[in-house]
Amino acid sequence: MGEPDSSSQAGNAAGTEEELFDLLIPPGVPRSIISDIIQKFDVELVERKQRLHFANMDGDEREILAFRGTRPVVEKVQDYMFSELQKFIERK
Repeated sequence: MGEPDSSSQAGNAAGTEEELFDLLIPPGVPRSIISDIIQKFDVELVERKQRLHFANMDGDEREILAFRGTRPVVEKVQDYMFSELQKFIERK
């Protein structure tokens, strides 16, 4: 699931702060899915530096896109994103 982003806190109407989480977007996710998620869910698209450990990128640090939001929203986004990716793959 998403990773906590300790530098980001969001204030709500009661004045308390809520921890925000990042859900890393795997490289290759279609832009249409990313755009759809931004429109349907209360998340922000952010860039994050992340070390990659696959293929020929062992340990390379890259800028990766992520969705940032509250834990319940990020969990819904994760389920939605993987569902949409599965549909996308099955169409190909």
